[in-house]
Amino acid sequence: MSAAGSGVAIVGIGIHPFGRHDGVSGRAMGVHAVRAALADAGVGWADVDFAFGGSRDGGNADAMVADLGLTGLPFVNVRNGCATGGSALMAACHAIRAGAGDLGVVVGFDKHPPGAFGSDPAAYGLPAWYGETGLMVTTQFFGLKIQRYLHDHGISAAALARVAAKAFRNGARNPNAWRRRPLSEAEILAAPMIAHPLTQLMFCSPGEGGVALVLARADHARRSCDRPVFLRSAVVRTRRFGSFEVFSPGLALERADSPSVDAARAAFAEAGIGPDEVHVAQVQDTEAGAEIMHLAECGLCKDGEQEEWLARGVTETGGALPVNTDGGCLANGEPIGASGLRQVYEVVAQLRGRAGDRQVPGDPRVGFTHVYGAPGISACTVLTR
Repeated sequence: MSAAGSGVAIVGIGIHPFGRHDGVSGRAMGVHAVRAALADAGVGWADVDFAFGGSRDGGNADAMVADLGLTGLPFVNVRNGCATGGSALMAACHAIRAGAGDLGVVVGFDKHPPGAFGSDPAAYGLPAWYGETGLMVTTQFFGLKIQRYLHDHGISAAALARVAAKAFRNGARNPNAWRRRPLSEAEILAAPMIAHPLTQLMFCSPGEGGVALVLARADHARRSCDRPVFLRSAVVRTRRFGSFEVFSPGLALERADSPSVDAARAAFAEAGIGPDEVHVAQVQDTEAGAEIMHLAECGLCKDGEQEEWLARGVTETGGALPVNTDGGCLANGEPIGASGLRQVYEVVAQLRGRAGDRQVPGDPRVGFTHVYGAPGISACTVLTR
C-alpha cells in the first residue's frame, strides 16, 4: 500500500457538530468546518489552490469566500443529492491527480427544516402521479425495499432494531452527534410504525451540520500533517437499467445490481484493496435497513449473513469490522451536503487513532466509506494510513 502510489492525501479534517443550531446559518457551519480543517492541516486559506463544496438547502458553498478570504481561487459548487460530499471529494481528488493544484478544500454543509425532505417529481423526471401516491416520501420506498430484502434472505425485523441500537450507542460516544442517548432494542421496536417494518427510531432525520477536508498531493502530505491518510480511491456511480432505487417508478423484468455494488467494486479495484482488508467502515444508514443491505452490496459480507454478524457483534466498535462508529445517519441526522464527508471525517479520525471514546481497538489501517441517495447514486472511498 504505497502512499506515493495513491497520489492524494487528506491532511486536515474539520466538523461543525450535527443537530439543530438556531441562529446559525448553514454557511456559517461550513465556514467553521473549513477553518477547523485548515487549522488541523497547519495551513491558511491563502495556501489553498482550489475548493469544491455543496449544500442542498444551506446556500451556495462558494459564498464562503466572503468569510474565508477573497483570494480568487476556483471554487466549484456541487449538488448531487446524498452523494454531494462524495462527488465533491471525487472532483477534488481528480483535480490534484491532474496537476490542477497541490492543496484543495472539500466542504459540505446543510440546514434542513424539520420533517421529511420535500422533492418535486418533475425535478427527477417523474410524472405527477408518483408524488400523488406518496412515493416521493422516501420512507415508503425504504419500507418496501427492506421488506423484500428481509424476506428474500431470511432476516428478522429484530436485526433492524439491533442496527439502530448500535447506532445510538455509538452516537452517545460522539461529541459531534445529534442523538446522544442510547436506546434499547425494545424501545426502538415499540416506537410508532412509519413504513413497515421500519419504526420511527429506525429512521434518521434531516438536520444541520458541516464537514470539511483538506487534500494535498501525497508527496507533500507530511509537510502539514504528522499522520496523513491516503485517499486510495473516490468513486461515484449512478443506477443501471433494472435496479430498484429511490424514485424508481417501476421495476424492470431484468434485475440489475444497485449503484452501490458498482461504486464499491470500482473503489476497491482502483485502490487495489479487497473488501476483506477493511478495518473500519461507514455505510449509508438513512434507515436501519439500509445498513443491512449496503453491507452486502458493498461486498463487506454476504447476503443473509448480516443477522449473524449483528448477533456476534462483528459490526460493533470492538468487533471484527466496526461499522458506523460515529453513530451514522441514525445518530447524527442527515444534513445532505455534509453527510458523506462526515463518513470520511470519521474514518480519517479512526485511522489516525484519534477518535476518542469510540476509537477502534488495535491499529486500523484501511477504511471504507459508502453513501447512497436519490435517484440511485452511490459514492465510495477507500482510505489507508
